[in-house]
Amino acid sequence: MGLEARFYRGDSKRQLQQEVEIIRGIQHKKVVCILDEAHLIEKETLEEFRFLLNYRFDSMSPMAVVLVGQTELWDNKLKLQRYAAIRQRIDMYCILPHLDRSETEQYIASHMDYSGCAREVFTAKALDEIHKASAGIPRMVNRICEKALMYAFQN
Repeated sequence: MGLEARFYRGDSKRQLQQEVEIIRGIQHKKVVCILDEAHLIEKETLEEFRFLLNYRFDSMSPMAVVLVGQTELWDNKLKLQRYAAIRQRIDMYCILPHLDRSETEQYIASHMDYSGCAREVFTAKALDEIHKASAGIPRMVNRICEKALMYAFQN
């Protein structure tokens, strides 16, 4: 949004609310706020977003909030009763399952293709090991592949 953050919480909230109203009213755009690593966010911070979603709107939220996090976000936080008010405002959620061996290979191939690599870098055995070590978790697949590529580059 290109704003200078205010020092006091109340001032920051008003600033954000005003900016959202400008974007929605004058620019006619939908505001989307994406919170990555949301499983690490404290309850009080999630409550602040709930209040922002309720601000001066009866039937429609002023912005869409996308919470992105590990499965603990849903399992260890949002399912708890103390998060009921937040959970009631969730229109949709998606939990991505772990990738199977074939999906892991396709995932790696698409990343390699996107990076401009036209040839196969990982052998079938390497792909088996990557899948086994990562348990099909995309973030772990990324880390393992990155380390393998860096090692290969250095040696």
